[in-house]
Amino acid sequence: MSDIPEVTLNLRSATSADLTLLQHWDKQPHVIASDPNDDWAWEIELERDPEGREQLIAEIDGRPIGFIQIIDPAKEESHYWGNVPENLRAIDIWIGEETDLGKGYGTKMMQLALSRCFTDSQVKAVLVDPLANNIRAHNFYERLGFQFIEQRRFGNDDCFVYCLEREDWHTGNSRF
Repeated sequence: MSDIPEVTLNLRSATSADLTLLQHWDKQPHVIASDPNDDWAWEIELERDPEGREQLIAEIDGRPIGFIQIIDPAKEESHYWGNVPENLRAIDIWIGEETDLGKGYGTKMMQLALSRCFTDSQVKAVLVDPLANNIRAHNFYERLGFQFIEQRRFGNDDCFVYCLEREDWHTGNSRF
């Protein structure tokens, strides 16, 4: 896609060495606006490695630019997604610094995350849950081929649930 910069972006596991960075990103207004009511408890969670969860830092040439969490919502400990079928994944994603927004990095991050999810041939679909009022995120996910499923309340947040089916990703119905 011509509007996505030609950069090498990679994902690596988040570690306790990323604590200060993640805490800094959590204080950025655009991050707060997209996730106002969650405490990620980085001090604890970076030390844990529960089954069905990956916490990843996106980097360009060794410079951290964003965070991605991929979970198996059927196995996730808090049961955030409720009673869901097996063989799904859910993704949380954000760009850390506002100066890195609007450059196509989020699209590249999602391409890598979706490839990672669908590498497991059993995974049928990927879910995301942007805030109901986050129109920019809705447009982002729709451009990637996600389909709106429902409006749903998670804790204190009104969210839109979107889903990308394997068939839509695999057959190129996603638009990246």
